[in-house]
Amino acid sequence: MPQRTIRFTIRSDGRVEERVEGVAGDGCQQLTEKVEAALGSIERQESTSEAFLQSEVQSQSLSVQSN
Repeated sequence: MPQRTIRFTIRSDGRVEERVEGVAGDGCQQLTEKVEAALGSIERQESTSEAFLQSEVQSQSLSVQSN
């Protein structure tokens, strides 16, 4: 699993900037929704190129034989 990182920058005027790295698709919104709710209203939101990637789904098939 790739490393997921959330970076926060707190500006001198009190604005908080958040950047999510290593999360594809809408997973970044799910990852940060509780933090954003605690911080207050969102003034602006920009998606990075990772937001437009599809999340990688891993699956595994098992063969079962019954006697």
